[in-house]
Amino acid sequence: MVEWTSFEADDEKLAELILYVAERSESDPDFGATKINKILFYSDFTAFARHGKPITGQEYMRLENGPVPRRFIPVFAILEQAKRAAIKHCPVAGGFVQHRTIALEPPHLTRFTAEEIAIVDEVIDDLRGYNARRVSEVSHRFIGWQVARERETIPYEMVYLSTRPVTDEELAYARQLAQHYGNEA
Repeated sequence: MVEWTSFEADDEKLAELILYVAERSESDPDFGATKINKILFYSDFTAFARHGKPITGQEYMRLENGPVPRRFIPVFAILEQAKRAAIKHCPVAGGFVQHRTIALEPPHLTRFTAEEIAIVDEVIDDLRGYNARRVSEVSHRFIGWQVARERETIPYEMVYLSTRPVTDEELAYARQLAQHYGNEA
């Protein structure tokens, strides 16, 4: 059985990050429920890939529209109850309703490093112009989402896997390493 790395889920950091993402995405006409979840996902998984540690430590699960923080709903409920955030329902093309997260108070960023906020800003900028359908489709390319079952946790380590075909050069190098280290055994 594989042992996955687990992190202390930090609900307060998730709450403040929700507010930060909502505040930074106010002018994005495509910012809705699907997009905020993907921004949070890519921010945590990018931080893990680069630094070995996610920003919030939240567990992400597979849902039909892509990965989401397992505790998003209860954490958002606390923000709503404290009147720090709200949901605005906006009609969009095709008869759909966009569920926009609105920050009613500025986020408290003292628990974040400048590097963490830079990653979140990078993800927000990278996904600007993506509507819910497109951002969802992109997240479906992530192998962690592909192999997980509905509502199953997606381990952070999945960022190190790829579905890209191995190049001839990589294959030759792998064979060379196998031959070299196989002879030492």
